[in-house]
Amino acid sequence: MSGQIVHPLNDLRWIKAEVSAGAHTRLRRLTKAARGGQGVGDQKMKTKTLLLAAVAFTACAAPAFAQTSVAWEPPKKGDFLVSGRVTDVSSQADDAITTAAGSDTGLKVNVDDSVMPTLGFSYFLTDHFAVEAILGTTQHEIRAQGGATDVAVHETWVLPPVVTLQYRPLSQGSFSPYVGAGVNYMLFYSGKDKNGFTVDLDDGFGYALQAGADVGIQGPWSLNLDVKKVWFETDAKINDGALKSSVNLDPWVVSLGVSRKF
Repeated sequence: MSGQIVHPLNDLRWIKAEVSAGAHTRLRRLTKAARGGQGVGDQKMKTKTLLLAAVAFTACAAPAFAQTSVAWEPPKKGDFLVSGRVTDVSSQADDAITTAAGSDTGLKVNVDDSVMPTLGFSYFLTDHFAVEAILGTTQHEIRAQGGATDVAVHETWVLPPVVTLQYRPLSQGSFSPYVGAGVNYMLFYSGKDKNGFTVDLDDGFGYALQAGADVGIQGPWSLNLDVKKVWFETDAKINDGALKSSVNLDPWVVSLGVSRKF
């Protein structure tokens, strides 16, 4: 029989005769209780967390705004722009988990969202072009889902630096929109296997598109909204390759925060 998930203790038996229906049934019973508390409620909570954290961050920066009454101007050639942001990283992974031979198991990969603080550093090559690098790290839980099965298999930290070249069409006024494109590198670290499974993830390069804007407050300060779409695929091996998946993480990276010009 094909299409069943394997517990590590049953790997040798499974490789000889694949998974028995009974083993899959036991796994379904074990994981069924973990379902139901996720989905819409989690998404609402993450959205609230992002908004509340951004409001708190802005409130903490408010005393600095009050120190100057000079009007904000868009950055110019030679300026640095440092952005402190609250960032929501939302993966689009929904890829099939197969056996080593490529047979469908009926399960798919699910990667949860993560909300974390990040920093952005931009240097203006000209009045209209800038190079930005972001620094931050996020933690994600990886689950195998399908039918009555919903089980956590791994939790990992990800360091996903992104470097983009931005174009900013406006060099005057209090509104500075931008678009950009660039590359990223996904580095997985401090992984923790769960529920008896072992998971290996490949690091690698991806690419990104970006859009956003700085809205002037006063002096060197501005509000920043930034949206990135990252495309990245990693090969995941479960239980030493007994199961596998080509996972298209392809996250949306949505950030809100405050920028300071230097």
